[in-house]
Amino acid sequence: MTTAAMTTTDELDVEDAKLVTLARGARARVGAVAGAALRDETGRTYTGADVSVPPLSLTALELAVAQAVASGARGVERAVVVGREPTPAELEVARGLAGPGVRVISCAPDGSVVAELST
Repeated sequence: MTTAAMTTTDELDVEDAKLVTLARGARARVGAVAGAALRDETGRTYTGADVSVPPLSLTALELAVAQAVASGARGVERAVVVGREPTPAELEVARGLAGPGVRVISCAPDGSVVAELST
């Protein structure tokens, strides 16, 4: 589900803006197309960037979800993807941990909000 896009991270609350910063950093560290960050049900954050090491290929959001699961997270409060809009398959992976209806914010590389989706 896509909703109307906001134009700046100024409209996000502080915790969501932090996720945008973390996702941008994950993306920049490895020069990936996309970076992602998510906040679990306890407030812990996890990041990921697109990785491809044949035969393994994971998107940024998939990697962030995998790290959260490996750390014992049982839910997700919010997720952010920077660099491109997450695919329906990625949202399905996030839904596996987050459940339905969790907000996923999609941002351009500069951090401006492009769309709001949900799991």
